[in-house]
Amino acid sequence: MRLRDKVAIVVGAGQTPGDTIGNGRATAILFAREGARVVLVDYNYESALETQALIQAEGGTCSSVRADVTREDDCKSFVRAAVETYGRVDVLHNNVGIGGGDDEILSLAEPSWDRIMAVNLKGMFLSSRSVLPIMREQRSGSIINISSIAAICSTGIVAYKTSKAGVNALTHQIALENAKYNIRANAIMPGLMNTPMAIEGISKARGVPKEKLIRQRDASVPLGGKMGTAWDVAYAALFLASDEAKFITGVMLPVDGGQSARIG
Repeated sequence: MRLRDKVAIVVGAGQTPGDTIGNGRATAILFAREGARVVLVDYNYESALETQALIQAEGGTCSSVRADVTREDDCKSFVRAAVETYGRVDVLHNNVGIGGGDDEILSLAEPSWDRIMAVNLKGMFLSSRSVLPIMREQRSGSIINISSIAAICSTGIVAYKTSKAGVNALTHQIALENAKYNIRANAIMPGLMNTPMAIEGISKARGVPKEKLIRQRDASVPLGGKMGTAWDVAYAALFLASDEAKFITGVMLPVDGGQSARIG
C-alpha cells in the first residue's frame, strides 16, 4: 500500500450530485484503499458522510468534518480534528473549487468574482497555513492543490482562470518556503473531466443536454478524443502524496489528455 500509515486530509471530499464521481471523492477513496487514514472535509457534511460510507464499506479508515474553507477557524478545526483523531497529518489535498456565476471581464459581477476568489484561492491559503505548523514540526508532509489548465490556457471565464493561476503561484511559494522542512507542495491541473461538477453543472448553467455537452468536450481532447475521469486526477494525487514523489516539489502537473500541449 502506497500510503500505509499516513494520515491524509481531503478538503472537498464530497461532491455535487451526478452520474459520475467527483475528483475529491475519488481521491479520498483511493487514498483509503492505499492505506491512508483519511479526514473527509466538506461544506456539505451529508455528502462527506456519503464518501465515508463508501470508504468504510471497503474496510477503510476515515472520519468526516464539516468546514467552510473561507473561514480560518474552520480550517484550523479540521487540522486539529486530524491530529486529535490520528496523531499527525502527512497529506493535505485541497480539492475545493467553484466556477458558478463566472463570465468575461465586463460581464462578471463583483460578488461572483469575490466568491470564486475566496473559495478557490483564499481557501487553499487558509487550509495550507493551518496545516503547515504541524508538518514543520514533523519535518515532513505533502500538500496537493487542485488547479486547472484554465490557469495557463485561453478561457472565457476570468475569475476562475485568475483564481487557478493564483493557486499555481501559491503552490510554488509554499514549495519554496517549506522545502527546508522536507515539506513538498505540488499542483494538479486537470483538463476536461467527466465529473458531476463539470457535466451536470455546465449542462444546467448553459441549458445544453448532457449528451451533447459530453460529445463537445470529448472532441476537444487530443488523447483518445475523450475526457478524463476523476480517477485520473486521483491517481496523479496518489503519486504526489506517496514517497515515490519524495524529490518532487513545486510542480504544476497537467492531467488533461494533452490539451495544454497545444499552447504555442
